[in-house]
Amino acid sequence: QVQLVESGGGLVQAGDSLRLSCAASGRTFRIAGMGWFRQAPGKEREFVAAIKWSGGNTNYAESVQGRFTIYKDNAKSTVYLQMTGLRPEDTAVYYCAARGPPRTVLVVNTSPYEYDSWGQGTQVTVSS
Repeated sequence: QVQLVESGGGLVQAGDSLRLSCAASGRTFRIAGMGWFRQAPGKEREFVAAIKWSGGNTNYAESVQGRFTIYKDNAKSTVYLQMTGLRPEDTAVYYCAARGPPRTVLVVNTSPYEYDSWGQGTQVTVSS
């Protein structure tokens, strides 16, 4: 099992920046990739960014490209999401997720169903 704890959320104004952190514990040796998802009230959980644990390849949702950056610290088993140019539509609960080695030849790391472990979420609120 992998346990994930997010931190760094808060209330900011449009145009501000925030850095979210996600610390992993437990069987971190099984982590093959991590991602950030977000969910606003009444909406589906959506993909934000993902990173491969070995190699560091990244994926981003089009809505955050150029504004958000995902990066990691393998030694600390921690992944970060640096968010700049925040907009009111970025307001959501942000969740960190981790996945293990792929079980099939097809891996879609933008899908929440690829991930086994989830954090409790951290609230990001952006005022206009």
